[in-house]
Amino acid sequence: MRRRLLAVLLVLMGAATLLLCVPLADAYARGRTEHLLLQRRSEAVRFADLAERMRTGADRSELAAEIGRYAQLYGAAVTVVDTAGRTVARAGATAPLEASAGSGPVPAAAVDARRRALTGRSTDRLPTIRPWGPDSVVLAEPVGRDERVSGAVLMALPTGAARRDVTVRWALIAAGALTAFAAAALVAVGIARWLLRPVRDLDRAVEGLAAGSLQARAVSDTGPPELRRLRRHFNTMAQAVADSMGRQRDFVADASHQLRNPLATLVLQMENVEPYISPGPGLTEHTRALDEAERLEELLDGLLALARVESGTAELKEQDVARAVRERTAAWSPVFRAAGLALAAGGALPEGLVVRALPDAVGRVLDALLDNAVKFVPPGGSVEVRVSRTADGDAVVRVSDDGPGVPEDQLPLLLRRFARAPEHQNVRGSGLGLAIAEEIARAGGGCLIASGNAPHGLALELRLPLV
Repeated sequence: MRRRLLAVLLVLMGAATLLLCVPLADAYARGRTEHLLLQRRSEAVRFADLAERMRTGADRSELAAEIGRYAQLYGAAVTVVDTAGRTVARAGATAPLEASAGSGPVPAAAVDARRRALTGRSTDRLPTIRPWGPDSVVLAEPVGRDERVSGAVLMALPTGAARRDVTVRWALIAAGALTAFAAAALVAVGIARWLLRPVRDLDRAVEGLAAGSLQARAVSDTGPPELRRLRRHFNTMAQAVADSMGRQRDFVADASHQLRNPLATLVLQMENVEPYISPGPGLTEHTRALDEAERLEELLDGLLALARVESGTAELKEQDVARAVRERTAAWSPVFRAAGLALAAGGALPEGLVVRALPDAVGRVLDALLDNAVKFVPPGGSVEVRVSRTADGDAVVRVSDDGPGVPEDQLPLLLRRFARAPEHQNVRGSGLGLAIAEEIARAGGGCLIASGNAPHGLALELRLPLV
């Protein structure tokens, strides 16, 4: 957004600079052209007066001497013609002003200027002189006035000095424009920073809040009043959301904790009553009730664990992925052997994979994944734990099995709380294990992904960003 805002501001300032500088440069070029016209026209009027008073050979010599000195001094070409277009006097050779043997065609500008002068009209406009041209301009002045016009004075004037003046002035205008544009660009950068600093701060706060950090707040107190007011409203909203979620989690934790003690007492009393129940239907119902009470106790333990994870109060710590996988697979190996399952680590465990997550996050998630495999993989099956590193800089712990697996349309349901497939409703557990594992992964900036395992089975991947 900052780049787009700067681009818009720079384009607008560039356009404004051009709109100011181009007319200024063009006005100076026109003014310099007008100055040249007025300056040289006075000389043309003087030559026209000399030509009008010319009566004798001495007058002709005086006129020739004057235009010769002028042509030599300014490098111009001066020609005096009569009404028939015949040359009366001439000096200089910078440009042909009349037809002569070997001189080539007469320039169109000279023809037009001579025609106007012979009709009694002086040259009142010259082509605008710019750094690239024209190299010379033609000026004409009638000899005599009105019906007494007896000829014309034609002057081919070099524009080198005028073009140099225009070039220098245009260079100064361009330098001033660049300096002004650079200063305006610096001001635009400052304005963009001032405008977008609270926006970036608000974006970081929203990102943190979306990632689960309920303490994320926008702290920048700069920028326009509207953005400062938006920051205050956002912080108020974030605090309200944090308070609401905190109260919900506290309620779940408190309720679970308060229910555990009487439930534990109830289970203990039911176990103590069992020896006094005679074999028969009563004992069967007692056993079923005791199983349900123990299942309820597991459910409360899961809710407590989930509430602690969601509270986000634990500090993130660095941990070695390979070491955690090695320890947990060793701890679960007897359990798998007792269940008639094979547990193996696929390939060598890569060393040096360090992640920053909740304390013992890798071990706790792996416990949940292996416990899930023990429950749902039938005897004789195998479970593989593999550790790898992605190109994006994530550590991946993949637990795959060759069990019956889960239909593809039910894979998204695995990570939901209390989710159970219809055929697994009677399997022991609370349905919170994978949900808790996903919350642990999310708290460390990672995720838990469920997918099918070819040719059959289930694969669960824990992904955590590497330090």
